[in-house]
Order: sequence, then C-alpha cells, then structure tokens
Amino acid sequence: MYVRYLKTIRYHVNNETSKLTDNERITKTICMKLINHPLSKFLIAPLSGKRYIKNEPLNIFVVLDDRRVSITNHVYHYDVTLPQREFDRLSLMFDNKTESIRQSFETDMKSQIVHSLSTILTKVSNS
Repeated sequence: MYVRYLKTIRYHVNNETSKLTDNERITKTICMKLINHPLSKFLIAPLSGKRYIKNEPLNIFVVLDDRRVSITNHVYHYDVTLPQREFDRLSLMFDNKTESIRQSFETDMKSQIVHSLSTILTKVSNS
C-alpha cells in the first residue's frame, strides 16, 4: 500500500496512461541504443548526478540530467524533457551498464593480481 502511495507521488499516476510524444519516444530509443552500443563510453558526475554517454564513431554526445536529455553532435543539439518514470528507466539502464563495466574492470584487476602473485611464487620457489 505504501509503495503504491509513493509511486503515485513520484510519477503522478492517474487513471489514464500517459503516452509519450514522438520526440520523447525517439529520444528514449536513441539513449537505449547508445547505452547498448559496444563503442559507447560512460561517465557519471558524482556531485551533480549527471550521466554522460559519448559515442565517437557516431559523433553523438548525450547528457542525462534531472529528466532532461541533451543530444548533441557537430550539426544539431536537442533538449528533451522526459516523464519521470521514463527518465528513471533510462537512468537504471545506464547504471546497470556502468555497473557491468565496473565488474568487468574489477575482475581484470583481480586476475592481474593473481597472475602477479603466481609470478612472485615462481621466483621465490626458483631461488
């Protein structure tokens, strides 16, 4: 019951289902495709909470900030404000992607440490 109350406050849920405009739908799709693109790079600003997506091969730069999505390249710049629910979904998708990158990075670091320890053990054993 309390969760339903919180959702009502956060998303302003009413009896009608609000539909996205064409610009909102296209913006959301662009962000989702960029998040899943293998050559996209991600950055989170810890103080402001802004999320950045940069895709050099496509020359697209995206900033997610407080329901506003800014899409920029060398020719155009768009600012689209998304409904809170859609922005939260994109943020979660972004956060999950950066978390998987972090886990991979941490695994690589730990695997190098194990390799270094085995090298040290070999050196100690041979001397």
